[in-house]
Amino acid sequence: MAIVNSIMATLHHLCAFVLTACLIFEFVAYRKGLGVEEARRIQRVDLVYGISAGLLIAVGLLRVFFFEKGSNFYFNNYIFWTKMALFTIVGLLSIYPTVRFIKWNSVLSENRSPEIPEAEFKNVRLMLWLELAGLVLILFAAPLMARGIGML
Repeated sequence: MAIVNSIMATLHHLCAFVLTACLIFEFVAYRKGLGVEEARRIQRVDLVYGISAGLLIAVGLLRVFFFEKGSNFYFNNYIFWTKMALFTIVGLLSIYPTVRFIKWNSVLSENRSPEIPEAEFKNVRLMLWLELAGLVLILFAAPLMARGIGML
């Protein structure tokens, strides 16, 4: 069982690292005056971001219910619930940038660069920054939880 637990932990960490890398890429790459290929790249990375978030949830739930320390350990730990709340907040924050990126499809299909109004640019940048801050908090909470800190 230790090997399976290790495999599940590795999958969980890989999903988390991919998600983090995608978000950092979006934060760095998103700017005014994007070219067509740059905008398409952001869209593709945002898709991978969403897929990695879904896989992270799936693998995490498998770990909670079937592997590791068991659901009682997690459900009786307020750090676990804090981590889940933070993940939910990050997920909700990611909706606005994703919707904005999807709206580029019509101009990108005409091989034109997206025009990003100043207010939209600032809002997307803010959401990306808040998502990164949320991920830092999640990364702080994870080892606390794994060490049993926060047990009720």
